[in-house]
Amino acid sequence: GDVMTTAEALDWISEMFEEPKGRIRGDTPRADIAAWDSLGQLILMSALDQQFGIRLSQPELASLASVQDVLDLLGRHQRLQA
Repeated sequence: GDVMTTAEALDWISEMFEEPKGRIRGDTPRADIAAWDSLGQLILMSALDQQFGIRLSQPELASLASVQDVLDLLGRHQRLQA
């Protein structure tokens, strides 16, 4: 799996949700990202699996409430550079 810097991870999340780079930060809540709806959840789940080999259960996926939660998840799976 890939290992990214936090900046690269933010760009990856921005691209996935079709947001302009730089608008999304760690403290951006899910509610502020238009594409992070129920379909966006599935896209995120699939992308985490394909790109990082991270498989999420539905409860884990549903618990992601902000960009920081995704960053923390990547960090727990050793996918973020320290």
